[in-house]
Formats: sequence, structure tokens, C-alpha cells
Amino acid sequence: MGWVYLFVACLFEVTWVVSMKYSEGLTRLWPTVVTLAATVASFILLAQAVRTLPVATGYIVLNGVGAVGAVLFGIFLFGESTHPLRIVCVLLIMAGIVGLRLPIAS
Repeated sequence: MGWVYLFVACLFEVTWVVSMKYSEGLTRLWPTVVTLAATVASFILLAQAVRTLPVATGYIVLNGVGAVGAVLFGIFLFGESTHPLRIVCVLLIMAGIVGLRLPIAS
């Protein structure tokens, strides 16, 4: 069940990162409300996930998925750079996340 909580927490993590961009520095009401609500939801779900998962694994996966999600949404929604080195770095983050699921990393 911990991985389910963590997966949903990751969705909220990416949501708050993207909505923060739309909040324009927390100056627009509804995007700010979404940012704060998604942040709280992500935090609560992470807390539930680490009841059964190693805390380091939960935290690293949450932040890694959040970072990758931020990059992908930045590219597709905000026209951010797709420089090959940037893509390689994102792939390295993803490899680290997958590596934490390997039996030897548990």
C-alpha cells in the first residue's frame, strides 16, 4: 500500500509544482489555492507511504518524480529547453528512481 500512497503523492507533487508556475509567485488566488492544497496532500501521502517504505526511498522517489514531472511539464506547457544534456540529466534521475525499486536497493 505504501507504493500506492507514494504514487498518488507524486501526482500531487507534480500538480503543486505546475500550479505554482501558474500562481505567478503566489499572487493569483486559485492557482495558489491549488498549489497549497496539493502540497499538503503530497506531504500527508508521503507520511503515509513511509510508514511501510524506507523514508529515504519515499523521499527520493517523491522528489525525483516531482523533478522529472516539472521538467516534462516545463517543456510541454512552458516551452522550456529540450537541450540534449538536460534530457540526459532527466534520464539519469529516472534511472535512480528505478534503481530504488531493485531488490538490492531495498
